[in-house]
Amino acid sequence: MARTYSNMLSLGTIAPNFSLTDTVSGKEKSLATLKGDKGTVIMFICNHCPYVIHVNEGLVKIANDYQIKGISFIAISSNDVANYPDDSPELMKENALKNNYPFPYLYDETQDVAKAYDAACTPDIYLFAADLKLIYRGQLDDSRPQNGIPITAYDLKYAMDCLLENKENHCPQKPSMGCNIKWKEL
Repeated sequence: MARTYSNMLSLGTIAPNFSLTDTVSGKEKSLATLKGDKGTVIMFICNHCPYVIHVNEGLVKIANDYQIKGISFIAISSNDVANYPDDSPELMKENALKNNYPFPYLYDETQDVAKAYDAACTPDIYLFAADLKLIYRGQLDDSRPQNGIPITAYDLKYAMDCLLENKENHCPQKPSMGCNIKWKEL
């Protein structure tokens, strides 16, 4: 596990479009059909990363709380499954069902989507406004495996509340931290 920080994509960046297979339904899903009326959270996660495992319950709770407010959630795994078979699409489906993900869990086999978003770690979290302009990127909160800080999802919740209340987010945006995305060898 190589601890890696997110790259902090520039605010205002338009969300790159994609069409990927949802591992639960087996159907192709696109950003255009999944985006929320008020906003969209895109999360790069995976099955085996201890940082993702640590926040899974918090991700499910916050998604359940905010999807009814018009913010959609999309999870994407871009890891190289040849070298990291725990992140295979079959196990992604199993993981999504086990954790009751209320959001699609998409497989980025080519890793092109992760590259388009400049994703670096799992979890890597982005919040886009209704017009798909990036307004937040960074950590869920200050909780990490074994640091004793409870998961509150404060940073992401505050950013989404600012979006919903149409006010500016003045809180510093801290990079997410987790396992590096497992890139395919060229």
